[in-house]
Amino acid sequence: MRRRDRKGGGTSTRRKSCPYCRDKIDQADYKDVSMLRRFISDRGKIRSRRITGACRRHQSQVARAVKRARELALLPYVAEGGDHRGGRGDRDRDR
Repeated sequence: MRRRDRKGGGTSTRRKSCPYCRDKIDQADYKDVSMLRRFISDRGKIRSRRITGACRRHQSQVARAVKRARELALLPYVAEGGDHRGGRGDRDRDR
C-alpha cells in the first residue's frame, strides 16, 4: 500500500516549487540575506525542504549559504530578544 493511498492523510495539495528553480537562479548566494531569511524560522533555525519547498540541490546550497552568512554576521545564529516561553531546559537549577 502506498503512503498516499492510506486513510486520513489524503490532502491533495500540490508540492511547492523551488523558489530558486522558479526564478531560474543557479546558485544560492550568502550575501542575499533577504532571500535567505525565507529559509530561516523565527527562532533562527534552518527550515526543512518539506516546509520551504526547495529542491534537494538548492536546499543544501541554502544551508551552506546560511552558515556562511551567520559566520560573517549577516544573519543571527539565534532569535533576538528575551521572548523565552519555557520548555525542556526551563527547570530550576538552583535546588
